Amino acid sequence: MRAVVQRVSRARVTVEGSVAGEIAGGLMILLGIGRNDTSAVAVSMAEKIANLRIFEDSQGKMNRSLLDAGGSALLVSQFTLYGDARGQRRPSFIAAAPPEQANKLYQEFSAALRRLGVTVATGVFQAMMSVELVNEGPVTILLDSDKTF
Repeated sequence: MRAVVQRVSRARVTVEGSVAGEIAGGLMILLGIGRNDTSAVAVSMAEKIANLRIFEDSQGKMNRSLLDAGGSALLVSQFTLYGDARGQRRPSFIAAAPPEQANKLYQEFSAALRRLGVTVATGVFQAMMSVELVNEGPVTILLDSDKTF
């Protein structure tokens, strides 16, 4: 599982001109599901992101998590995080999970965040979406459950 996590002051996703999900302060999470991902990986990644200390404390140091800050999460599925363009100009997405598996784990990831107490807004799985956000910091963190980076 791969995630691009951005600290935002606001973010929203629209589908066909209608807002599908929107948050004020918190995290924008672009989530890619790999072929070998499991329910345990989804829960572990949700816990990692909810507890990632990338929000500032009273001294301006990144010591607070999403849970500490009381922020929300906007979760958007993005299979292109598994795009491999190392050998050609057109990326291969063979490492991305097939849609049925990906949607199941996307939903499990979302549910795991909610169980931790995070308010979660989402995009629409497999839809063409427009994502808008204001990245604060800017702070952007790349995560990979296989720890390749």
